[in-house]
Amino acid sequence: MDSEYYTGKICIVTGANSGIGYAVSEELLKRGAIVYLAGRSREKIDAAAAQLQAYGDRVRTLIMDVTKQEEVQKGIEGTAAETGRLDFLFNNAGVGGTIPFERATLEDWRQIIDVNLWSVIYGVHTAVPIMLAQGSGHIVNTGSIAGIVPPPFQALYSLTKYGVVGMTECLKYEFAEKGLHFSVICPANIATPIFNKGIDGRAYGELRIPEDAYPAEKAASDILDRVAEHKGIIVVPEEPNTRLWQGYVMGTPEIEEVLRQMAHDRREAFEKGGTYF
Repeated sequence: MDSEYYTGKICIVTGANSGIGYAVSEELLKRGAIVYLAGRSREKIDAAAAQLQAYGDRVRTLIMDVTKQEEVQKGIEGTAAETGRLDFLFNNAGVGGTIPFERATLEDWRQIIDVNLWSVIYGVHTAVPIMLAQGSGHIVNTGSIAGIVPPPFQALYSLTKYGVVGMTECLKYEFAEKGLHFSVICPANIATPIFNKGIDGRAYGELRIPEDAYPAEKAASDILDRVAEHKGIIVVPEEPNTRLWQGYVMGTPEIEEVLRQMAHDRREAFEKGGTYF
């Protein structure tokens, strides 16, 4: 791994005020990067930046709503114009969505697709021409374990994350000869506020962070290690989730049973209005 991979590099991180986005931003700063904390709430972004003030002028803020193409374009192009380049774009902003399919409205579908998928498309669409012109760059999109293994009751969420994973993998090969790199993060249970951040702020059942959730700061360190190695799909934590993914792809009976049991347990929990983890 190149220990200097992030030193002095210009990075934009969306959804940077909390969770994986904040943890990745802090870890980037520890590794010597210049980080633009991006989000739509100035109050939240300023609060996050204040917590990182020890890193001085390498901490910067960028206010933009990732669901609005014109704001994403203005923010990314403006940053590149201000700094003269764009080395990393972390398309991280997202919301959760674990609900029974039959309770989901078309508006629910639109909202989760806007945040989890269109925001990534907007970011990639804007950043790629900049990176092609400079001959280098690395785009890191946040997918999910639900983008490589289909958990029951997450059809809305999984749709967006499978889309992010597929797009990122395609672009990884498409631009390999152009000096551009693409990675997709596939987190499992990470201790972040996403468990209390569902579609439109609504929740079905009682939401809570799972007991086996991996610390966000450890996840961030693992992620940046793998990004520096130019790894495509980054599962975090790697075990046992890599085995889960491999088992699903191979059609292992044990994994099939795990998913069927999960479906049964979640259906039962939702019908009782209780906790689904």
